[in-house]
Amino acid sequence: MLNGKLVRVRYAKNKLVPLYIDPRDDGTLALAQQIILAYRMAPGRTRGEIEEDLADYIPEGPRGLLPGGFAKLCEDRCEFEVTADHPPDELREAVFSAAAKARAAVGDTLAPFDRTAVLAEVAESLSLDLTPDQLDRSLFADLKDEQRVMSFDDITAEQLVNRYNVALAQAILLRCANMEVRVYAETPARFRQLFRAVKFHRLICTIQETPGNSYKLTLDGPLSLFSSTNKYGMQLAMFLPTLLHCKAFDLRANIRWGSERKEKLFHLSGLDGLKSHTADFGVYTPPEVQMFADTFATKVKGWMLDSEPHPIALPTGVWVPDFKLTHAATGKEVFVELFGFWRKGDIESHYKNLSKGAPGKFVLCVSEQMRADEADEVSFGNGVYRYKRTPLPEEVARTAALVAGV
Repeated sequence: MLNGKLVRVRYAKNKLVPLYIDPRDDGTLALAQQIILAYRMAPGRTRGEIEEDLADYIPEGPRGLLPGGFAKLCEDRCEFEVTADHPPDELREAVFSAAAKARAAVGDTLAPFDRTAVLAEVAESLSLDLTPDQLDRSLFADLKDEQRVMSFDDITAEQLVNRYNVALAQAILLRCANMEVRVYAETPARFRQLFRAVKFHRLICTIQETPGNSYKLTLDGPLSLFSSTNKYGMQLAMFLPTLLHCKAFDLRANIRWGSERKEKLFHLSGLDGLKSHTADFGVYTPPEVQMFADTFATKVKGWMLDSEPHPIALPTGVWVPDFKLTHAATGKEVFVELFGFWRKGDIESHYKNLSKGAPGKFVLCVSEQMRADEADEVSFGNGVYRYKRTPLPEEVARTAALVAGV
């Protein structure tokens, strides 16, 4: 993903307008291809060596932002390793200590300091089968510039250009306070995929059904939270590629831009032509949801679990539970939601809405590790199961039985 220094935008009054690039422009494609070639030949080389190779393509100043962005996205596709036969920090400590003693022994005389001898002495003291030159190269092998590329996940020039445009929009959303998304005329499976992506990324979101086979999603941005800002911001940015699989959508976000956090508006729609770089899995089920369903089936008796419940209309909006539990003996239904990031006010409001719209028919599974504020202790009724790491199916079933009265 692009960092703040590489983001290219212009301003139109109070609006932020990303400087997207044309995936069909021959000059842009040629530049992208040159950057890709440097990384195709990168395995076995260090970050510093690659940067030297790219110096002619990434000039200083504004002209270097685009090629620098291409390079950053290619670097993100690399796997790096620290190449050293001994932990570099331990080598540095031993060498610096030995060098200090050697210099003290020389004193104020004009006798030369024998660096090679010091390195050989350290190698011998640590029982390392290294020559002085090898040990010298290992001293700073853990520094970023000295990390070596193990592999590069290849990409075409056109794919890199499309990825750049998406990364530009994602970088802007990292500074989002809140945003509203409207999605139109999709299939039920596509809407379900979108709602699942919201839950998969644990976003704070309100979903409302709107006229014309459409939904409105109101999401909090990272700059509306008191804590977990960086982690939450990444989750929000990673949600965008799923939205791009929708044909007709309209995204409007309030952005706090620059060092002074001035409020700006950012708009993105299907007409902007951004292409998602993620595979379109359609009705893809997140792994933690599937794992819970599998474990529930093996450990819990007396309840049947449905992993594809329909969204439920409430007076305040649409609720998208993760599961529907049906009690085998009585036929009573209880809907289960694995809650993501949350704040005291949000969870209390959600609990109140469910208590009015679906009384005795819901269980909220709330993670203590995903709280995004520092408010006072939160108290709930019987419909909330609080857990630390992963929800236990037996406890969810016990809570379901309590709220359903079975």
